[in-house]
Amino acid sequence: MIRAGLIGVGKMGISHYAILGAHPDVQMSAICDSSTYVTSALRKHTGIEAFKDYKKMIESAKLDCVFVATPSASHFEAASYAMERGLHVFVEKPLCLDPKDSRRLADIAQEKGCTNQVGYHNRFIGTFRETERLVKAGALGEIHHVSGTAFGPVVTRPKSGSTWRSKKSEGGGCLHDYASHVVDLMNFVVGPPEQVLAAQLRSIYSQDVEDAVYALFRYPSGATGLLETNWSDETYRKMSTTIVVSGTNGKIIADRQECKVYLRAGAELEAYPAGWTVRYITDLQAPVAFYLRGEEYSAQLEAFVAAILRRDSKHENSFASAFETDRIIDIIMKTSQTGS
Repeated sequence: MIRAGLIGVGKMGISHYAILGAHPDVQMSAICDSSTYVTSALRKHTGIEAFKDYKKMIESAKLDCVFVATPSASHFEAASYAMERGLHVFVEKPLCLDPKDSRRLADIAQEKGCTNQVGYHNRFIGTFRETERLVKAGALGEIHHVSGTAFGPVVTRPKSGSTWRSKKSEGGGCLHDYASHVVDLMNFVVGPPEQVLAAQLRSIYSQDVEDAVYALFRYPSGATGLLETNWSDETYRKMSTTIVVSGTNGKIIADRQECKVYLRAGAELEAYPAGWTVRYITDLQAPVAFYLRGEEYSAQLEAFVAAILRRDSKHENSFASAFETDRIIDIIMKTSQTGS
């Protein structure tokens, strides 16, 4: 059994706790949070050991791995402390606010041989995985444009920093909380861009952070990319993410529900004839052992546990790939400030 500890028992922490608690190869051994409200309730009803200091938890709970689900500003310290002591580490996105810290975490993971992963769950959604597979298989020919969008009703009225997400110094804002998902998904499908040509961050309701992000990319092949995210769009019931990839042989439009593929005559591939083919998430999503919120949330944790068991420190969604996402986010932010 893999002995796991959880640092941060908020929304994502509770989600991870529930999924991992049902995993046959994981024993949830300890939890840690600065607030004792939730930890005391879990300790009372489950008997799990609870801490206020993650360092004490790591030193005394005899853990094999930890899951870090705290505000973004604290990720580097917690993850590095755990890996320096030989623990495998899963960190919620984004990995770090400063890409230099992300790069350092990737280096520590490699030096220590620790399995490492970041919670970019879009990589585990069947429609997006099929998009990535088809692009890598050359189904679209030469890629000339990719766009990624995400919209949702997170901030729909004036706010003044009531949570850590609405404080720039703690990791808030649409860029780190929403756009990071899309940047990582675009990197997953077509690779990272070589340049951010233009970017704009716009506050709509928030005071300290942006509510919308717009950016134009250029890729090594000469292809262009467009990023658009807005968490103040109340025309959406919940976060909606879409990626569109266009190439010389066709186009793919994918979201959480379906993957729509258009191939030109003569570019047929496998079960995809010329013209439009629509495949739905119900056909493309691999089953998981325990369902909660969506298969992707269980799938990412199952992948992390499987990597630990096979002693794989360089598997998908690694700190190294998350560093690329953090690097592009940092360039977007700087480009929006300087215009170049």
